[in-house]
Amino acid sequence: MKWLESVGNYTLGSIEAVGHTVMMAWESVQWLFRPPYRWRVFLQALEFVGVGSFFIVVLTGAFTGMVMAVQTMYAFKLFNAESLVGTTVALALSRELAPVLTGLMVTGRVGSAIATEIGTMNVTEQIDALRTMAVNPVQYLVTPRVAAAVLMMPLLCMLCTVVGIGGAWLVAVRGLGLDEGVFFDRIVNVVLPWDVWSGIIKAAVFGFAIAVVSCYKGFHAEGGARGVGVATTQAVVVSSVSILVLDYFLTVIMF
Repeated sequence: MKWLESVGNYTLGSIEAVGHTVMMAWESVQWLFRPPYRWRVFLQALEFVGVGSFFIVVLTGAFTGMVMAVQTMYAFKLFNAESLVGTTVALALSRELAPVLTGLMVTGRVGSAIATEIGTMNVTEQIDALRTMAVNPVQYLVTPRVAAAVLMMPLLCMLCTVVGIGGAWLVAVRGLGLDEGVFFDRIVNVVLPWDVWSGIIKAAVFGFAIAVVSCYKGFHAEGGARGVGVATTQAVVVSSVSILVLDYFLTVIMF
């Protein structure tokens, strides 16, 4: 009976957490269209999410494209289909790998930082101080970060795709001797605009999920430094799993 009770409590707690997260997400969207507009906080969030993640996204995209080029080049040689290397890398990056890997990298860097910052503010009662000064914590802390993540994730996704294709070109053309014209001609003829747009849409949805989950975990951190660490860990884990789950359903819907 104790085991059954623990499972029931965990299930009810999970459902309650999902409900609170959805409510916070809806409130943050509502505050987008209500004054006061805190442009300075929004620009700082844009810089933190976008510019701060530039290097790690470039590094991830470059080596993803390079390793894909090596693997597909040797595999396609068995069927005399080396001309499909560029197409395979471009499709995989634009549809799936770029948004998912970018989301996971941003989760590790930005999501953890958001949860830590807001969690520290919560346990030190700074969020309560905002309320006493008639400042809505969701508008001040959540809305700018959600908007910045939704706007910057598609840009980071496109950057990852372009750099990944560049890395694949470097390995396949310069390193393994594939014809450069064939490499790019296949990409232009096969990769459709919807392939790129689907990845951009996924990236925006992932950015929204990362920001909302991280802010929620930070808002509900308790128990001092240990509680902040637990909230940060939960934010990264839940955001990463959410990206993978959402990726499946978005892929089914869009393709």
